[in-house]
Amino acid sequence: MPILEVQHLQKHYKSVVAVADVSFSVDQGSCFGLLGPNGAGKTTTMEMIENIIEPTGGSILFRGSPRDDSFRQQVGIQFQHTSLLNFLTVKETLKFYRQLYTNPQEIDWLIERCNLEPILEQRNNQLSGGQRQRLMLALALVNRPDLIFLDEPSTGLDPQSRHYLWDIVDEIKADGKTIILTTHSMEEAQYLCDTIAIMDGGKIIAKGSPSELIAAHCSTNTIKLPRAPSEAALEGLDLDCEADASTILIRTAKVDGVLTRLIGAGVDLTDMSVQSPNLEDVFLILTGKQLRD
Repeated sequence: MPILEVQHLQKHYKSVVAVADVSFSVDQGSCFGLLGPNGAGKTTTMEMIENIIEPTGGSILFRGSPRDDSFRQQVGIQFQHTSLLNFLTVKETLKFYRQLYTNPQEIDWLIERCNLEPILEQRNNQLSGGQRQRLMLALALVNRPDLIFLDEPSTGLDPQSRHYLWDIVDEIKADGKTIILTTHSMEEAQYLCDTIAIMDGGKIIAKGSPSELIAAHCSTNTIKLPRAPSEAALEGLDLDCEADASTILIRTAKVDGVLTRLIGAGVDLTDMSVQSPNLEDVFLILTGKQLRD
């Protein structure tokens, strides 16, 4: 049985339909990603599931039943923006949050899981972006939740801090926890998520694993060659080519076959590169390249 089931969820604000009709389920122990451009309805969807705002219609089932008063005790939420008391240290903050729950996680476990030992005596206003996000993740885990919501967990982090945070999330999932993630980072979603739903216009327009989405919507690879030594040898090969002043791009779903033909034609492959499609390509194909404010 899924740990969470969302059925025909809707949210209307007078003449604005923020969420039109959204349905999905999340399996226990998985990481589910909810992606979409600005205004797609993903934040509203998350806030309805988190029991922050009331839906206009539809239902949300937790462990097969409607949510009750115990729901908030059983879930953890890492918001994108949370104000902390500046004069408290990291250790004092953990102790304070533990007092809010009836069965809090051991503080030593939180410190070890989120690597907080080096910063325990630092005040909250002295933390770097990566340190703050590790603390926020620890606070989302303080009540031993089985379901954890992460809202843009690595926004603004440098590459080292971002990958370190991803490793922690992987460890949390390995503990059997279930994660629902929103992010604008396609790299983050592709790395962490088992299943992804892409929203636009208040609806889910595609759903599947990262590899399934890529295979279904963007299976074309791009072979890149320098133009000067390659152009003459490519004549007559009948390939899907595009050229600019210095580069030739060959698009194909079958890289091995094209490489065999290029080698047979004597094309120098020394400076060749191959770009495989990724989740960002899928996202742009499905939602467009127009800027959303």
